[in-house]
Amino acid sequence: MRETVSDTVLAVRDESDDDQLDSDALAGHYEYAFPAIRGLQAGRVFYVSMCPLRLLSKMFVWDDEEMPPELRAQRTLNKGRIPEMVRYIDENPTSYTFSAITASVDASVTFLRAPSTDKASGLGTLRVPMDGRFIINDGQHRRAAIEQALRANPDLGKESIAVVFFLDKGLERCQQMFADLNRHAVRPSPSIGVLYDHRDKLSAVTRLVVAQSAVLRGVVESEATSLAKASRKMFTLSAINSAHKALFSGNNDMAQADMVSKALALWEAADPQFPEWALIRDRQVRAQEIRRDFIHTHGIVLTALGRIGNTLLTEGAAVKTWRKRLSGLSRVDWARTNKIWEGRALVGGTVQKSGSNILLTTALIRTQLGMALPAEEQRAEDNRKAIV
Repeated sequence: MRETVSDTVLAVRDESDDDQLDSDALAGHYEYAFPAIRGLQAGRVFYVSMCPLRLLSKMFVWDDEEMPPELRAQRTLNKGRIPEMVRYIDENPTSYTFSAITASVDASVTFLRAPSTDKASGLGTLRVPMDGRFIINDGQHRRAAIEQALRANPDLGKESIAVVFFLDKGLERCQQMFADLNRHAVRPSPSIGVLYDHRDKLSAVTRLVVAQSAVLRGVVESEATSLAKASRKMFTLSAINSAHKALFSGNNDMAQADMVSKALALWEAADPQFPEWALIRDRQVRAQEIRRDFIHTHGIVLTALGRIGNTLLTEGAAVKTWRKRLSGLSRVDWARTNKIWEGRALVGGTVQKSGSNILLTTALIRTQLGMALPAEEQRAEDNRKAIV
């Protein structure tokens, strides 16, 4: 494996090799030619180029998934991720964004420096024999999604994606590259996902509600998924969004303005039932003390409130009656030390938010409010009684 850099006079190798592939010899070979920028990273040559989307499936391959993992350079393709990525492309044809694909090149390549640049320039053309092999180190799911999207929209083939090429140093090196590329990958927190997602209507509703609500303004953490112990905030943005998701379940076709109005009404109706919330906003008590001693600032209770609000929407209850319908919340003992929460909102004294915990917590709150239980909450109650 070697790389040769050449212009009209100069030939420079990145690896020692007695055989030099000069520009005259290239005439007898079929090659891919990529306009590229040549760089150096950790002492290794790499190239950055663009690849038309229509060529991705023809040029870039992944290992046979029937091979044992230790003999492959990549993880098995998770086909369940592909439809969502294809849908993203289809629904956002003028604004979709994909990061660069990283690939290893198993071939002896030549880099021809652009004649109009000086010898120190990294601009030029990367030439790769067509019998060479490209192995994707990072981006196989993007490649598969683009291939599938092209079937429905061939015009996408005219567009391109950035590709970072490294010279293939064998299976061990490819596996190490995959590990290194994914070692420090951190998925954005759900809260910041809501904050930055301008495509999703529910996220937009949540941002507007938090900005407009006197109950929520200034007490919602917009980046982290969980609150630091010393945080002055009451809720996370993702917890508010989860409550809204429960509130509008089955009502996603509602106009955005109506969703904002109904969500604001829910928080305004709930707020008087939790006097500690006002104490936090007025800085009379520290938020961390309320979070420590009570459960009503935790996401599981907010989602339960959303589910109850969904029932009010489904029943067609007038917004002006919501506060009265929720007045029973003020009579509930929300202290962590209250044993009624163990096995529902708490497991071993720690707040849990699994699906069953949400159902059981909501069921208890509904009972306190004198509301009938939906079928799924009744089943959760029956299962709990059977176990206890």
